[in-house]
Amino acid sequence: MGTRTYGDRRLARAGMRFILCLSLTIGCASAAVPQADSPTWKLLRQNAPGYVVMMRHAEAPGTGDPTNFRLNDCSTQRNLSPAGRAQAKRIGEAFRQRNIRIAQVLSSQWCRCLDTAQLLQLGPVKPFPALNSFFQNRRAEAKQTAAVRQLILNHRQANGALILVSHQVNITAVSGIFPQSGAAVVLKANDRGDIAVVGQLPPE
Repeated sequence: MGTRTYGDRRLARAGMRFILCLSLTIGCASAAVPQADSPTWKLLRQNAPGYVVMMRHAEAPGTGDPTNFRLNDCSTQRNLSPAGRAQAKRIGEAFRQRNIRIAQVLSSQWCRCLDTAQLLQLGPVKPFPALNSFFQNRRAEAKQTAAVRQLILNHRQANGALILVSHQVNITAVSGIFPQSGAAVVLKANDRGDIAVVGQLPPE
């Protein structure tokens, strides 16, 4: 058996470094996008036109709002818990990991929704009053739900996912689904004006 030269050893080390770098690259790519992704995430990853993600705000302990509720004063409202703030950040990271194109982020004017939308870090957040909770004012349900449905219809040919951060009652009125905090319903409209639920995203 011949003696290995310095050049042989150097080539061997270079080959091992290449294999190690390749393994790390493959491992990182695998970690970035889960291999066992749900069908709903796979739909959104196609970045096809028309998808609308209607998301309930992240965890905010309690039900409804205090009797002294004021729209422009977060201290009078239910707000995100520390766990809710962390949850909102995880949800946003899940979208970024999958390279999902975002068309726009709209939110209820309630502080827990605006905070959720901001913590997602998926783009500028625009308040949209039709997404406001009507939990304590059911007379507003029909008008607000019609406005949200029209928004979804208007998005049917648009590129990128439209993110709507809202409340349980609003999401249930549009979809018939009762989502948990931080969960989302994915909707898509067709040219006949029908709006279908095409998937759900559980809380992160």
